[in-house]
Amino acid sequence: MSIIDQYKIENQPYYRAVADEVDLYESAYSVRMPMMLKGPTGCGKTRFVEYMAWKLGRPLITVACNEDMTASDLVGRFLLDASGTRWQDGPLAIAARLGAICYLDEVVEARQDTTIVIHPLTDARRVLPLEKKGELIQAHPDFQLVISYNPGYQSLMKDLKQSTKQRFGALDFNYPSHDIETEIVAHETKVSLEVASKLVSIAERARNLKGHGLDEGISTRMLIYAGSLIASGVNPLSACQMTLVRPITDDPDMRDALDAAVSTFF
Repeated sequence: MSIIDQYKIENQPYYRAVADEVDLYESAYSVRMPMMLKGPTGCGKTRFVEYMAWKLGRPLITVACNEDMTASDLVGRFLLDASGTRWQDGPLAIAARLGAICYLDEVVEARQDTTIVIHPLTDARRVLPLEKKGELIQAHPDFQLVISYNPGYQSLMKDLKQSTKQRFGALDFNYPSHDIETEIVAHETKVSLEVASKLVSIAERARNLKGHGLDEGISTRMLIYAGSLIASGVNPLSACQMTLVRPITDDPDMRDALDAAVSTFF
């Protein structure tokens, strides 16, 4: 297996389009426009990128960004082994060389001095300087950079610079409408549409509490966790408490309120 083959997505990921995001992304990829996906945690941004990589037949290299990530983690570094030093490309360099889609998930979690390294890849130059190695990678014609972040968590200390944002096209993501989200949950977990609809209704109540005691609402991902437990035979009340209520709050009053919402439907 070649290096590029290990990053190819062989089986079609399930993705339910909400609007015209698939067509818009295909058009953006046709001109290799860097893309920015904005939306709350667990609403389908990563699944969308996986689906588009599969649809376009391109390998996908995903990087989960964090505050300890350095520029070397992205572009590469020299390593010591028995025969001396050798260079090892980072994920961004591999993607640029091979023509993969490089997806930087939750990019604002990375330090700003790290995100600066993507700038030369996101303008007309399409190059990646490997300063430590003294090499300039000219990006493969098929290479594309995609980043995502959750605007709801941003602050002055954790936000993308305008000089970075303006290098990207952007797509907004949010939780789907009730019927579409019900369809997604039922498909992913194999519960009935009736059970999936109840789970979505619980999530909608919790999302209305965002900013009124909850930092974040119940995500589609969490509903899939709950549905998977219910499908495996777990009592719905216990499944919802474990996957929908306990993970998002430690406040006793908020837990009671959410538990009451679960009891209403189950």
